[in-house]
Amino acid sequence: MSKRGASPPPSTEGTLIKRARSNSPARNQIAISSGNDERQKGLIRSVKRTSNLEAPIISLSGSHSAEILNCRFDPTGQNVAACSADRSVSLWRTYPPNTNYGLLSSHHKAPILDLQWSLFSPLLYTVSADQMLSFTDVTTGQRTRKIRAHRGIINALDRTMAGGAGIELVATASDDGTVRVWEGGEDGSKNSVAVLELGCPATSVAWSADGQNLYIGALDNEIHVYDLRKGEQVYALTGHTDTPTSLALSPNGSYLLSPSFSSHTIIHDVRPFAPSPTRIHRVLQGAPAGFENTLLKGAWSKDDGGQRVAVGGADRMVCVWDVDSGRVLYKLPGHRGTVTCVDFHPKEPIILTGSKDGTMLLGELDPGL
Repeated sequence: MSKRGASPPPSTEGTLIKRARSNSPARNQIAISSGNDERQKGLIRSVKRTSNLEAPIISLSGSHSAEILNCRFDPTGQNVAACSADRSVSLWRTYPPNTNYGLLSSHHKAPILDLQWSLFSPLLYTVSADQMLSFTDVTTGQRTRKIRAHRGIINALDRTMAGGAGIELVATASDDGTVRVWEGGEDGSKNSVAVLELGCPATSVAWSADGQNLYIGALDNEIHVYDLRKGEQVYALTGHTDTPTSLALSPNGSYLLSPSFSSHTIIHDVRPFAPSPTRIHRVLQGAPAGFENTLLKGAWSKDDGGQRVAVGGADRMVCVWDVDSGRVLYKLPGHRGTVTCVDFHPKEPIILTGSKDGTMLLGELDPGL
């Protein structure tokens, strides 16, 4: 009897190979389960992450002892600034670690009502109920300029780059019935460049995309459009039945978002030749203004070119609409007080909200189309 030869090596084709189970979800996903024990997880599903935040929702709290009145991303999206009724400004990192690396508490003597990051320099512009406009260098935390800008409470400000001159202009709107334009930067004059008389308190202000016009929301329920070259009003945007609380220009410069005390949010068409004589593009509902007469701040999404808008409400929620259809996309909970301000990240689908509960929330959204 001959000895049987050696068996041929096994073929790898069609063979089942047991793969080691991965215990951690992918970097861009988060696992949701019903138990803490890795071996006894009941319900597991994964949520796709859409940003570089540490978690889908992040709370920024502990720096303010009173309501937050406005919060904004800087032009790069790396930092967040918030101003509060406790007369301070807090500075935060957007991405992990989300540190509160600055608290500016001695620059104003009254609640700080609005702020804006400079477009070209490390400056932060703030306005307050103490009638002052303040310029702060965020790299040192030192105030570089301070201007007594008005004779009444300053409700809002906005900034733009002036034409081809390379000069930043800052506009401030006040209860004294005027809007004043100032030269930005550290070396500007303490005298205003222009003064626009409205005759009634101004609650909000926004620059046009070319820096030639100013949109001014006022107590007469209208949005006044002033041409700075002529120094006079060229037309007015109507449609509100109560005072507009803020103004925000779309990324393409064609539409103007304006919430109001009537709980109606209107998107106006501000193109030179608008198809509608009323210039009303959309009327949005879903963000109640409440009875506190808070100047609620709205915002446009920037990562998708302005397909969505958001406004906070007295129902402690943030309402996000689709601009084209006017449909409510999100009602975002999480705050324990009126949501006073909203901003969108300049590059990612991240929304930032601030509230009367003294906290801010960073949250992911689905990316735009």
